[in-house]
Amino acid sequence: MSPMTRQPLTTEHALLGFLHQRPMHGYEIYQLMTAPNGLGLIWRLKQSHLYALLDRLARDGYVAAASQAQEKGPPRQVLALTDRGREAYLTWARSPVSHARDMRLDFLAKLYFARLAGPAAVAHLVAAQRDVCREWLAAAVRAERSIASDRYLRLVHEFRRRQVAAMLDWLDLCEEGNA
Repeated sequence: MSPMTRQPLTTEHALLGFLHQRPMHGYEIYQLMTAPNGLGLIWRLKQSHLYALLDRLARDGYVAAASQAQEKGPPRQVLALTDRGREAYLTWARSPVSHARDMRLDFLAKLYFARLAGPAAVAHLVAAQRDVCREWLAAAVRAERSIASDRYLRLVHEFRRRQVAAMLDWLDLCEEGNA
C-alpha cells in the first residue's frame, strides 16, 4: 500500500508540492521545507527522514528521479512529479481539511502552497475550509445544546465550539489579506 492510500501525511504532500513548482534535488527540497519563513514555521524535519520519504514516493510512483551530472562530485538525483504525483498533490492541495486537529499542520501547509499558486487558489481553499468549519460549528452547537447538567461535558463542548469559531475568524483574516 502506498503512503498516499495508507494515511495521507502532510509532509509527503508538501514534498509533492515543492516538486509541483519544478523538478528539484533532495537537498534543495530540504532547504525549502525547513526555511524559517515557510514550512519550517510549522514543523521540523530531519534530512534523513526527508530522503526516506522521497525514496518511498519514488518507489510508489509519485516522483521520478533522473541523474544530473555535476562539475564536482557524483551525479545528483533530480526529482520530478509523475502524473500520479501531480494528481495526488492537486487533490490534496485543493481540499479542505476534514478534522479541526488538522488545521495546525495540514491546512497551514495547504495555505503555504495556495499562496504560491496565487490569490484565486487561496480564495478557493479558504472558502472551502470555511464551509467545513461552519459544519463543525453547527455540530458543536447541537452537541452543546444536547447536554443537560454535566458541567465537564458542557465545558468540553464549549471549548470545541469556541475553537471552531476562532478558526472561522482566522479564516476571515486569511481572506482579507489573501494570505
